[in-house]
Amino acid sequence: MKFIDLHQDMGITSQREDVISETKQSNLEEIKKFEDAIVFGVNFPHIFVVNDRGDELTRQYRTPSRASVALWDDLMEQLKFYGYIERKGLVDLVLKKDDVKKKGTKILLSLEGTDCLKDPFDLYLLKDLGLRAVGLTWNYDTKFAAAAMSKKDYGLTGSGEELIKIANEQGILVDVAHGSRNTILDTCSLSKKPVISSHGNTKHVFDHSRNLDDDSLAAISRTGGVIGITAIRATLSQEPSIADLIKHMEYVGDNFGWDYVALGTDFLGIENTPKGFESVSKISELAELLGSKAQKVLWDNPLRVINQVLPSNL
Repeated sequence: MKFIDLHQDMGITSQREDVISETKQSNLEEIKKFEDAIVFGVNFPHIFVVNDRGDELTRQYRTPSRASVALWDDLMEQLKFYGYIERKGLVDLVLKKDDVKKKGTKILLSLEGTDCLKDPFDLYLLKDLGLRAVGLTWNYDTKFAAAAMSKKDYGLTGSGEELIKIANEQGILVDVAHGSRNTILDTCSLSKKPVISSHGNTKHVFDHSRNLDDDSLAAISRTGGVIGITAIRATLSQEPSIADLIKHMEYVGDNFGWDYVALGTDFLGIENTPKGFESVSKISELAELLGSKAQKVLWDNPLRVINQVLPSNL
């Protein structure tokens, strides 16, 4: 079978573990067992410190320093990893529309959070370095957008609006995962291209601050984008299992349309996994539970969005 995963934290994990063959949730050797795969290889520049910023969840993750220069340097190191595995022949990078036609394991480079950017025009540089998806926030607010954990939901800033416009022009996917409600609504209203939520679940099925309410789900679907249902345990249910991923997918599909449902595991970015969905190999079992909708959810929907946004040539 084949699948597209909208979110795997390969970049930061590569700095401390062997994601080529040894990491348990996902690694390149396991992904290569599938006929065809496109994985959004996430770059997550993050400096671990302990301080008083943020709410309880953010402190749990140890809020990063806002030193943009150091974060930019960290981003460059993560990007080097993806260049390395491409040169070794382990993956192909998805840079333009035709690249999705190559069989085998492919990586689409994504950025989680915009703290490392000094201004929206840095996106031009990152496009030249291969970036093809940008997530506006992580768990804290940025100069571009408010996060889901924000104490004051100000949505997109002026710089955030400029970032969206540049992403649209340059063929870069805009990702509102971790975004606040107003950030999501502002982004979907402004963007001329489909918008994705790479890894998030639904508030109606399980009430969590990271989960998307119906207005947000409707806004994303109106852009023609997709919602990547995720394996983050805290956002699934009280007793998370693979069945809960199906419940969240069914809610989006039955209420907003099955054209807008996708998968964004967050493998390598979560400590624990839902029961029955412990690793990338379990995507086959997820496909069985999806039945006739598996091809649409795991491949056709996200591929449509990639083809609508990515540039035709370099």
